[in-house]
Amino acid sequence: MWRVDADPNALPRSVVLALWLGSVGAAPGLVVRSVQDDDEPHTVTGLPGSASGLGDAGLKELVASWSAGPREVCALLPAPGDPGGVPAAANPGATDAGECVVVTTPAGSFAAVPEVTAFGSALEPGHLVRWEVVPVPAWSTLVAGALGSLADAERELRTNLVVATDALDTLDVARWRDDAADAIERVRRTTTAGWPVPTLDGRRARVLQLATKLLAIVDLATADDGGAVNLWQSDQRSTALREVERTARHALSAATYATLPG
Repeated sequence: MWRVDADPNALPRSVVLALWLGSVGAAPGLVVRSVQDDDEPHTVTGLPGSASGLGDAGLKELVASWSAGPREVCALLPAPGDPGGVPAAANPGATDAGECVVVTTPAGSFAAVPEVTAFGSALEPGHLVRWEVVPVPAWSTLVAGALGSLADAERELRTNLVVATDALDTLDVARWRDDAADAIERVRRTTTAGWPVPTLDGRRARVLQLATKLLAIVDLATADDGGAVNLWQSDQRSTALREVERTARHALSAATYATLPG
């Protein structure tokens, strides 16, 4: 789940990685820099055919292995009770992480699950990231059934935007949180301009932008146990915002799906 104090424009690491793996001609070094951002260098375990022979590798080796030749790729963003298309073999770790990448190459089908360890302080935060690669069965049918098409995702997002905005207006969070006005303004300014991703077609960019905005709105509306919970007791409203969050996660995933002939 997005945090109110986080950048509402930020994308999960798995989404960034999947978007690059689903593009053509990107240099592995550029992909690695885009995914790692300010993290410490990412490590990878379980990668078949790694130079070490033990499956231990760096992110650049994973990218080079999975971006050559024909491939199918998607980022998945599961939550407890909603696997979101994640194959069973990767589900526990992916649900704990809230994300993973699934890929099919001539070598087989795999899931890469990031384990993120934070360190440092609020002023100087840092992250250690280890990707665990696990073999999985063919996942296309499972993912298609869970996510639907990109066009479906865009329609559902626009419907859910009305629900989410109404919830935020009803809560009037700016009255009970000193930092809420700034947080709301950051959400409204959500843009794809600063994302470390390859060039996106119009629909894909729209879906990614709207999905991240909806997740940030839901996070803002449910951030505190004080005013938010006291003002927002209705089971119907709670169910509605849970559905907004689920729709936005699935839409983010749908926007990363790609099949490349090689």
